[in-house]
Amino acid sequence: MISTKWALLIIPLLAERPVRNNEFLRLIDGVSQKMLTQTLRELERYGLVERIDYRTVPPHVEYRLTPIGRSLNLVLVPIDDWAEKNFPKLLTAQQDFDRRQESEASVRTKPL
Repeated sequence: MISTKWALLIIPLLAERPVRNNEFLRLIDGVSQKMLTQTLRELERYGLVERIDYRTVPPHVEYRLTPIGRSLNLVLVPIDDWAEKNFPKLLTAQQDFDRRQESEASVRTKPL
């Protein structure tokens, strides 16, 4: 349900207030309309997000967290805080690993 990066970006936005489709596209860098729609539908399917269609012309649709979605957000906040705090260490570990892999690969491909 929440394993995609898009879900992890959408849920905190909805914790602040209801959000309209185009607003998501402005607030979430890199999300396509297709991925946004798929993610919102999946979150709605699991009861985490509610879609409110005001049945107006032009169309006015908002999304907001359901009570269970708000309870999930409370769990995600500490995880997000942890990720922000530890991102530099994670990035360093990733770069060190990649350098070791590259070094090992170059040793294996050198002719004898």
